[in-house]
Order: sequence, then structure tokens, then C-alpha cells
Amino acid sequence: MGSYLPNTEALRREMLAGIGRLSVDELFAAVPKGALTAELSLPPGMAEMELAEKIGGLAAENRVFPRIFRGAGAYCHYIPAAVKRIVANETFVTAYTPYQAEISQGILQSIFEYQTMICELTGMDLANASAYDGASAAAEGVNMCRDRARETVYVSAAAHPQTIETIKTYCGAYGAPVVMAPLGEDGRTSAGELAGLLAGDAAAGKAACIYLQSPNFFGLIEDIPQFAGIIHAAGALLVAGVNPISLGILESPGALGADIAVGEGQPLGLPLAFGGPYLGFMACKSALMRKLPGRIVGETTDSKGERAFVLTLQAREQHIRREKASSNLCSNQAHCALTAAVYLSVLGEEGFAELSRQCHAKAAYAAALISSLPGYSLVYQGEFFNEFVTSCPDAEKTLALLESHGILGAYPLAPDRILWCVTELNSKADIDELAAILKGGIS
Repeated sequence: MGSYLPNTEALRREMLAGIGRLSVDELFAAVPKGALTAELSLPPGMAEMELAEKIGGLAAENRVFPRIFRGAGAYCHYIPAAVKRIVANETFVTAYTPYQAEISQGILQSIFEYQTMICELTGMDLANASAYDGASAAAEGVNMCRDRARETVYVSAAAHPQTIETIKTYCGAYGAPVVMAPLGEDGRTSAGELAGLLAGDAAAGKAACIYLQSPNFFGLIEDIPQFAGIIHAAGALLVAGVNPISLGILESPGALGADIAVGEGQPLGLPLAFGGPYLGFMACKSALMRKLPGRIVGETTDSKGERAFVLTLQAREQHIRREKASSNLCSNQAHCALTAAVYLSVLGEEGFAELSRQCHAKAAYAAALISSLPGYSLVYQGEFFNEFVTSCPDAEKTLALLESHGILGAYPLAPDRILWCVTELNSKADIDELAAILKGGIS
């Protein structure tokens, strides 16, 4: 990191002598000559100033929008400077897997604090040390529900398309049937049609779970208690996918009857970063503790009676007996989880609630303003958090118009339909300007 220095020639000779080799060529004598002599397609070396200019030129080719009204799974939020400063500490950046608890108390505590916060947000009893991203967390959550008697997985058609595909990929590897719970005309999952599928489908009695996302892909709030009642009556479980920021004002999935809560943790202090790395969070009720994949850090006391932390549970076959593994989690996103924990700590309970309120209030204002314009109207009338769908005269032309004014507009769903997103970073002036541009583009 900041103190890194390359090996000197003298140090290389010392290391070679220590292992009984005279040269680097002798060290790699077993490597085929063709592999050693192959030329790499790399430019010649440059001085630091030249390199900085080169990298800066490449970065300048990226289009960075100062104002963003797009979400669809990845969200632009303000990240306090304290978060970036704390997690950039080399002690955190260079920390490795905490196999030896006695020398890993710091990283273990950070994971424990993260797990605790995720449990508080989701209303669940325990959480793991994170997954790779929200889609894989959803697929792992669904996999927790499967057993020999119950294999069929139901998935809401209103969930994020990429999450649906990831669940199908996981289930396909196990040969587990995936049944889509249809989308109703109101943009939400159809509870009546799901009940019909569970009652009349050939797989009835073999249902493992349903994956239900709320807010769903169209930003709408699903009726989690209703679906919990339907799926539990069939003897199956409910996996709820949630936007963590929405939990500042919405009831937790645990309190609403969900058995497992999963989601994308990117909004919790992680930048958009051109798509990653992100963070998948997973939490569940205590009855499912031993099915929760990955690592779980627990709190205990040491030989002196002091507070201490240990790896309470982890599926070791994911490391050393991979052919028996029931999960793909063999590592974790510890630094991303640390970032989420620091972000939540910096905001605090009231700050987090205020963030959630601002996202919702500004989205409601934007929805009312945009839908009042000629050619634009809300497609779905139900309650939403910070995303909503409108019709538009021409999605491609609308987004091109906004881009010309330095605005990344909504996510296109169809030639005449787009998905808007508003966060605390979108000021009232930004929303008013957006509406003015859209209005001017129509006339």
C-alpha cells in the first residue's frame, strides 16, 4: 500500500541463496521455455508523471454525469468523507481471512458489528459476513430453502431481471424447478395467481419458497404479509429482497413475516464504481441458522473474561471439500461489509431515517411533477419508495435530450416507458430543471 517498495537486486540474491538457487532462471527451470519467452503485449515503461497523464487521459474518456436520475439496482448516494477515510486505513485494507481469532479480533469485531446492524435493519435473528452481491445473495437465500422433499422455487416476475436470471442459474445447476409468479396489471406480483399455482401446479406440496422483492423492480411496495401467509400455508418459506435504504421508513421484512432477507448492500456507502465490487447481505430467522451459508462471527469471552469474537459457524466444505458444498460462498466481501458498517455508524439511527425520508419525499415530488407533463404519466398508481415508472413520448429521444444537459436519465424499459430513480442527492432545483427540460423537449 502506501509503504510498498519493490524488491532490490540484493534482496533477490539473498532470497535465491536462501532456497539454494543461483538465479531466477534456475528458479523457474521447470516452466516450459515457450511460456517464459512469450512476449506480453505491454507498452514500454513510463515515468510517474507520464503514467499519471496517460491514466488521466483514459479516465477522461469516461462520461461522468453530475446529476443522475437512474437506479434499477445500483444507486447514487452521498458518502460522508469520514466513511472513505476510515475504511482506507491500511489495517483494514490489508486484513486477511480471520482464521486465527487470537490475532484477528479487529476484523472479527468489524464483521460482528456489520452482522448486528443488518439484523437490526431486516428484523432477523442473525446475518452472515456478507455475500458477493445482491443477486447471488438472493440465489443463496433461495438455495437455503430447498431440501429433498421441497425443490420447486417460485420467483416474482416483478423482481430485478438480473436477480431472476441468477436464481435460475443456481437452480438449474441443482435441477430445481423455477416457477414464475406472474406480474399483475398494477405492477406488483399477483397474489391470486400465485395461490392458484401453489394449489393447482403439479409441484404443489413440493414448494420450497418464493423470492419476493419489495420495493420491486418497478419501485412498488409489495404486500409481504399477504405473500407470507400464502407461502407459509403451502409449507414453504418467503425470501424477501429489499433495498436497505428503504428500511429507514418501511417495516422490516422480519416483522412482516419473511423468513430470509437478502439484498444489494451497495447503497450502504459503496460508490457506483462502474459496477463493483458490491455487497450482498443475508439474514434469517434463528430456525434457519445452520443453513445460512458463509461465515458467522459470534461474541464470547476470553480466558480473562474479556469480550472477544470468534468465527461461530462456517461451512468448511466450501473451502476444503468443495464437491460437497451447498453454497458458492467460500470467501466474503469483508472490506465492503466494513464500509457498510462504518456508513451506518456515521449516519446513525436518525440520520439513516432522514436519508430514507428524503429519498421517498423527493421521489414523490418528482413523480407528481413529471407525470403532470404532456406525454408523461405514472404507469402504476401504487405506493413506491424512490423509483417509479412513467410513460414517455420516446424513451431514446428523451434520454438523449437529458444527456445533452448533463443528466443521466431514467432506465429505459420499453420504447415508451422509463424507470426513474430519485435519491437525497437530487435537489428540488435538479428536479425542477429536469421537468423544465422534458417540457421544453416536447414543445
